[in-house]
Amino acid sequence: MNHREIRYEVAEGIATITLDRPEKLNALTAVMAAELLAAFDTTDADDAVRAVVLTGAGRGFCAGADLGRGARTFDAADEGHPGSAADTETVDGVPRDGGGVLALRVAASLKPVIVAVNGPAVGVGATMILPADIRIAADGARFGFVFTRRGLVPEAASSWFLPRVVGISQAMEWVATGRVFDAREALAGGLVSRIEPADGLLAAAHGIAREIVENTSAVSVALSRRMLWSMLGADGPWDAHRMDSRTIHRLGGGPEAAEGVLSFLEKRPPRFPGRIDEYRDVLPDWPERPEDS
Repeated sequence: MNHREIRYEVAEGIATITLDRPEKLNALTAVMAAELLAAFDTTDADDAVRAVVLTGAGRGFCAGADLGRGARTFDAADEGHPGSAADTETVDGVPRDGGGVLALRVAASLKPVIVAVNGPAVGVGATMILPADIRIAADGARFGFVFTRRGLVPEAASSWFLPRVVGISQAMEWVATGRVFDAREALAGGLVSRIEPADGLLAAAHGIAREIVENTSAVSVALSRRMLWSMLGADGPWDAHRMDSRTIHRLGGGPEAAEGVLSFLEKRPPRFPGRIDEYRDVLPDWPERPEDS
């Protein structure tokens, strides 16, 4: 694939997607948004990809939306707006938020997503990482949900994701103040799960991804990812029990569980035979698209 503003590499079952506008701290453009959407379509379709690592080139992860269009930066009618190239659909009668198009695509990934935040992650740079499964940060990374300082509100469906990731009180403090904070505060608040030295950050992210690749069933990981995320909005544990029962019934009598048990008993690495597409009948449809989209 030819990319202008991201890099896409696959090695040993891991797809590494790198935001690649280092001279602009990887600020999001319409081109980058479209390329990211296409990259996640590619990872989903490639059985050789078992995990996705998302990071940034240079000293920044993503400095937010590119502000080069001045006062029209966030005007969806402007040709350069990230949403204008990412998606032309509407929701509730208005153009879909471009950051939300991207965040919901990350949320729908069939493969686990690990974000290695190598530097400043501000605005959409902070919200696009919320649907990822694992977020780790370099010791010099900084974060900011700066929307209230730009006369906006949080985008990218972050009003749903952020309180579920860090809790409502912490979410409101960061959103209401709009201040930029460091990696230690992000760790204490639950936004990231660990801090690594900058020169070891990508290796740490790949280490997590390799543990997934080498030890787990692609089918089990895909199903587990959808189950956990979709249950965040469930009415109660009975919804989870129904889904657990249905999925365990489907897997328990098949080759995935058989291989998992046999490889353990025979003390050898597992060789799981299943493909995610073969289990679409029990894969939860999440995030579920509304009728007005």
